[in-house]
Amino acid sequence: MRPTTVLSVLLLTVVITGCGSETTAPAGGATDPDQLLTTGHPVTVLDDGDGAELCLGGATDTLPPQCSGPKLVGWSWAEHEGEYEDASGVRWGDFVVTGTLDGEEFTVETATVDRRDQPPSSPDVPLPSTPCPEPPGGWRVLDASKTTQQSIETAHAQALQLPGYAGAWIDQSINPALHEPDRPETAWNDPTKLVLNVQVAGDPGAAEKLLRQWWGGALCVSEAIRTERELLRIQERVQDLPDVLSSGVSTEENRLTVRVAHDEGTLQEQLDEEYGEGVVVVESLLRPAS
Repeated sequence: MRPTTVLSVLLLTVVITGCGSETTAPAGGATDPDQLLTTGHPVTVLDDGDGAELCLGGATDTLPPQCSGPKLVGWSWAEHEGEYEDASGVRWGDFVVTGTLDGEEFTVETATVDRRDQPPSSPDVPLPSTPCPEPPGGWRVLDASKTTQQSIETAHAQALQLPGYAGAWIDQSINPALHEPDRPETAWNDPTKLVLNVQVAGDPGAAEKLLRQWWGGALCVSEAIRTERELLRIQERVQDLPDVLSSGVSTEENRLTVRVAHDEGTLQEQLDEEYGEGVVVVESLLRPAS
C-alpha cells in the first residue's frame, strides 16, 4: 500500500482531475437488434427486485451493490443457483453474458461464470508518463528549498489558476526505488524523485516560468489543445445523450471518453462532427460475439 502523506492526497487530487468527473446515465442507444454481442469478460448482473440488469457501467462497492444498465430479457436466477450472492433482497453475480441489444433491453442468449484461471493481478498501478523530452543531465531538482510536499501543493494550486489550465498529474516513473520488488513504503511520493506535469492551452514557457516561483523539482509543462474547462463543458452536454452510460476526462490524452453499451460508429461520427475528431472518444462496452 502507498503511504498516506500530504503528497498522496495531492496525487489523488491530480488523478481525479486527470480522469475527470466520472458521471453515469441511464442505458440507451440503438444498435442492430440481430447482432450477437458479448461482454467478453465477467460483468455484474444485479436484480434489486425490479428485474435483472447488466451493470455495464460498473457496480458500486457497497453491500448490496447498486448499478444501472440494460434490462436483461430472458434472465433466470434459477439457472444460476450457487453462482450469485443475495443480501437485503438484492441478487448479484458476475457473468460473461452474450445476447442481442435492442435499445434499453439486452436479450440473453448465454450467461456463464468464467471459471478460467485468471493471472494474479499486479498490485502496481501503471505510472503516468511525461510528454516532455528528458532535459540534458536528466530530471533533477533545481532548487531543494522548493522541492517539498508543501511546495508541490502550492504549485498545483497555482496551476489551477492558469487561464489555459488543461490538467496536471504526477509522474513517479523516474524514482528507481519504485521499480524494486521490495521497495519501502517511503519510496512513494518522494518530491525529489517525481515529475510534476502541467498542461496548458497556451504558452507552456510562460506557464513554466510562473510555476518555477513555487516548484523547484522536475517539471514538465506541455501544450494542450483544449482546456479542462472546455472538456468538462462538453462532458456535461454529452452525458445527457441517451446512449451514454458514463464519461470521464482524460488529462494526459486531453480528450473526453464516453462509454456506451455498443456503438456501430454512428455516435462516434456524430460527436466527431460536432466537436472535432479525437475530442470525444466512444468506447463500446459490448463487442461482437464473433
